[in-house]
Order: sequence, then C-alpha cells, then structure tokens
Amino acid sequence: MFSAPSSTPRAFLRAAFVALATLVAAGSAMGQGRTGLLPDFTELYQRQGPAVVSVDVTQKLTRQRGPDISEDDPFYEFFRRFGQIPRQGPGGQERQFETQSTGSGFIVSGDGYIVTNAHVVDDASEVTVHLSDKREFVAKVIGTDHRTDVALLKIDAKDLPRVTIGDPDKLKVGEWVVAIGKPFGLDNTMTAGIVSAKGRDLPQENLVPFIQTDVAINPGNSGGPLFNMRGEVVGINSLIYSRTGGYMGLAFAVPIDVAMGAVNQLKEKGRVTRGRIGVQIQEVSKEAAAAFGLKQPTGALVNGVERNGPAGKAGVEVGDIILKVDGRDVGSSNDLPRIITAVHPGTKVNLTIWRKGTQKDVGVTVAELKDDAGATQGRARPVPKEKAKPNRMGLVLSDLTDEQRRELDLKSGGVLVEDVVGVVRGNVQPGDIVLSIVQNGQMTEARSATQVNEYLARLDKGASVTLQLRRGDNQFFATVKLGNGDTR
Repeated sequence: MFSAPSSTPRAFLRAAFVALATLVAAGSAMGQGRTGLLPDFTELYQRQGPAVVSVDVTQKLTRQRGPDISEDDPFYEFFRRFGQIPRQGPGGQERQFETQSTGSGFIVSGDGYIVTNAHVVDDASEVTVHLSDKREFVAKVIGTDHRTDVALLKIDAKDLPRVTIGDPDKLKVGEWVVAIGKPFGLDNTMTAGIVSAKGRDLPQENLVPFIQTDVAINPGNSGGPLFNMRGEVVGINSLIYSRTGGYMGLAFAVPIDVAMGAVNQLKEKGRVTRGRIGVQIQEVSKEAAAAFGLKQPTGALVNGVERNGPAGKAGVEVGDIILKVDGRDVGSSNDLPRIITAVHPGTKVNLTIWRKGTQKDVGVTVAELKDDAGATQGRARPVPKEKAKPNRMGLVLSDLTDEQRRELDLKSGGVLVEDVVGVVRGNVQPGDIVLSIVQNGQMTEARSATQVNEYLARLDKGASVTLQLRRGDNQFFATVKLGNGDTR
C-alpha cells in the first residue's frame, strides 16, 4: 500500500489512469487482440462454427433372440415372460437391430471432404452429416486410419465453409484453445481451456504425440476440431481420461499435422502406408546410458533386430543407440517410430548410431509397415530339476536345454532366469532369458549360468549392471543394482 502526497492529487490520478490503461492493454495482448483480461471467443465461434459438423452413425448388429437354455431350466419361464424367447440349441433365431451414435467433424475443403475420428464411423452402415445451416447429407467413408484414429468422409456439396489448418508445433503449454462439437448430442457446443501438455505418450498409441488439454470434452465431441486463438485447427479431439465416462479435466487431441498426413493419403489412395526398419527399441535410461558409455540418456536403444529386415541388412546391431534419422534428433524412443513411419517406403534414410563408444552412420532403406506382426515365440519353460541357489542379484539362473534353445530359435548362449529371490530393483522376471551383460559400453554374451554368476561376483557391491533380456516375443535391456537381492 502507498499514499500520494496531498499536494499532487491530479498527478496521482493521472498515474493511476496510466496504470489502469496499461493493465487493459496487457489484458488485450493476453486475449490476442480482444479487450479484457480474459479472451473473448465470440468472433472465433462466428467464423469457425459453420465449418464444424455433426456426424450421426447408424450401425446394424445381429444378435441371438435369447439365451441358449432348455425348457427344463428354471430360468426358461422367466425369459419367456419378458419376451426373450430362448433359442433351442445351435441354429436358434437371430434378429437384426440398429444402433445410433454421434460424433463431430470439420470440413477441410469446400467440395465436401470432412475429417472425423475413425472410431466414430467404425462398422457404420450409414453416416449422416449435419451442417450448421440445418442441411444434412449421407456421407461416403473414403477411408479410415486406426493408428491415428482419423477418418475421411465425403459429401456431395459445393462452396462449403472450411477450416484453416494451423501448426501444432507452435502451440505453447498454457495457451488458450477451444473445441467445437456435439457433446451428448448438443450441436455446435463450444468449450474452452488451455494446453496442458504437448507430445503426450499414451499406452498403445506410440505413433501420436497427443496434445493434452483441460478443455471440456465429452461423448459426441470425438472427431471435432481443437482451435487455437487464431481460429486455426491444431488438433482433432480424440480421447479423454475418465473414470465416469465423462469429462474429468484430461482430454487428448491428435495433432493436426499427424492427422492431415493420414488424410492426404486416404484422399489419394484410400489407405495409409507407413515406413518401418525392423527394430525393437526401448527408452535409454540414465543407468543404460552409463552402461553404454553415453553421456546423456537420449536416443532409442535397439533391443532387437528383425532377421533379414531393413535395419538388419544395413548392419544395425542389438545394443546400438539410434541418435538421429537424417539429422533429425531422436530425443526419446517414442520419437523414432514417429519419424520412421512418416517416411515413404522405399526411401533410404541415414541413421546416426552410438556403438561401443563411438558414433557412426548407417544407411537403411525403409520398408512398408504391415498390420500383422507375424509369428511369435513363447517364453522358455524351466525343466524340473534341482533348484540352483540365487546369485548376488537374487536371480536363480540355469542353462538352457537344447530343446529350449530350439524353441527360442537361439543358436548359442542364453541363460534362463528360473526365479527371483529377495528384493531385486530391476525389470527381471522368472522365465526371462539373459542374452548378454552390458558394462562400460561393451556387451558380453551370456553363455552359461556359471559364467554370468562369476561375472557378477567380480563386481563391487552396489554397482549397477545392465542385462539384455528376452521375454516372450520381446527383447529389452534392464538395469539392476547389485546387492539388492543378496540373500547371504
């Protein structure tokens, strides 16, 4: 608090007026050209609302008329009374019925192309698009891409209002964004919030760096646009995190550049093709970086190389850390599939890798990513025998039999983890196969249980060691601290 000298009341009032004007100007800047301390969304709604549509979907399902029970069952009369006539064994009566669902979408071209979510139009027998001017059209599904949850629709119309595509890379956390859609069937509903995070990784969704917002998104908003304050579409509202089925403050949008990459392919050829190089990867932890002699935990650690795949043919090895693709940094393991899948199959890319303490470049010709992963191998099962004693890590190890090695398609090496005793801080489980030990940038093949136990016995207590493991179909590296499982 302060008080102005009584001799200068006019000067004080003038200063106060200037301060107030400054605050209003600052608020106007915060609102990006609009008056007040908070943004005004009215102009954005008026300009962009007509380009947002509702998408109504009809699905035809087939279901048995009643449960498969006999007349002797005590529940038979219960189902009969309530109109659920039980079917009598195989070949019972079936009935078709229709279900309706709704979503949102937005017009990307004046000649009737509309973008929405793939899950909105899944198994649709009919898709109807409703425009803001009350017109409605039966839409054709040009194609869907479930990896990015994008669908492209087409209606027979011309001179339609369309959205402006923005650049999600320019979005900043804390920036205002708005959604327009059809939550719970309420047409052209606008909700607002901020960008909560960028590049969010979600389980089973590693090809999409989601934009996280706190914009109210509810059932029916799916497929609708996320706008920045310039009225540009920066994302497609696709997912929410909820324990109730409704809004809980966590919403996720597919970045529009990722979505439009799929849309353009769907428009050109009705499907989306992606690149692959045939490697399994994992994140580079601080401990793994130290084990491989890398100063910073960055890049994608290769824990498996597909036999006769593009990377394998080019000389990429297990234990390599991919740092760059054509000069583009791979900051984390999730960056690599996003970069590679965006490459057109048949293109040759340059991988900068870290191997045994040095960088080198490897040229790889990208192949096409298929939906089916192919055949898999199971986890090795221990053969009943006298149980070995745990080593310093608390791991009970045993040699693989010839039969187990054939089952796992291993020509040599490999040690079975029979059991884990005590507290072992690391991702090691019974049934895992130890393939190699990594320390000081060098990989040593695990040839026998005795060899691995003797190797670990020579290390100082409390030291960390990185193991290359195989679990089921997957290979990965796990760092474990010695002594934690010591039972002596």
